[in-house]
Amino acid sequence: MIDETLNSEPENPAEEPQTSEKPVEKEAEGTETAESLTPEQLLAVEKDKYLRLYSEFDNYRRRTTKERFELLQTAGKDVILSLLEVVDDFERALKILEKAEGDVKTKLEGFELIYKKLTSQLESRGVKPMDCKGKPFDVEFHEAITRFPAPTEAEKDMVIDEVEKGYLLNGHVLRFAKVVVGE
Repeated sequence: MIDETLNSEPENPAEEPQTSEKPVEKEAEGTETAESLTPEQLLAVEKDKYLRLYSEFDNYRRRTTKERFELLQTAGKDVILSLLEVVDDFERALKILEKAEGDVKTKLEGFELIYKKLTSQLESRGVKPMDCKGKPFDVEFHEAITRFPAPTEAEKDMVIDEVEKGYLLNGHVLRFAKVVVGE
């Protein structure tokens, strides 16, 4: 026989077992209800709440203004990154034209003019190239492509060659410089 007292449910589900305990509202120690405060104390409490709310709003306003300013500084990041590829192609073409012979001087001058115009436009937007060659290797600014034995002890952990220039946008790394490091 199955014990019916263990699995039994009340016949009327609306009736729930009554407990003799009454819910007790607990107040934190040191706090008083609004009824027990004097008007001056109530005013001081409300003033404190107001000042805290005002302070939180002021902090929010400052934070959003700062975030908006930073967003505006880096808004054209994708466009600038795509333009940097064009700058790289110009630099490669200039190196090839410098070695070529013939009526290359006029072509070279045209390339140099376009290159200078493009780089000046980028600089006016806050883009600056990094100067890496001969400087100590720094992972914050450089990406090591390969390591070569250093010709001298002084060139150990130094940038020996720059494969691809790195750029800064308003002081922040836009593109890491790809470098060869001496070991």
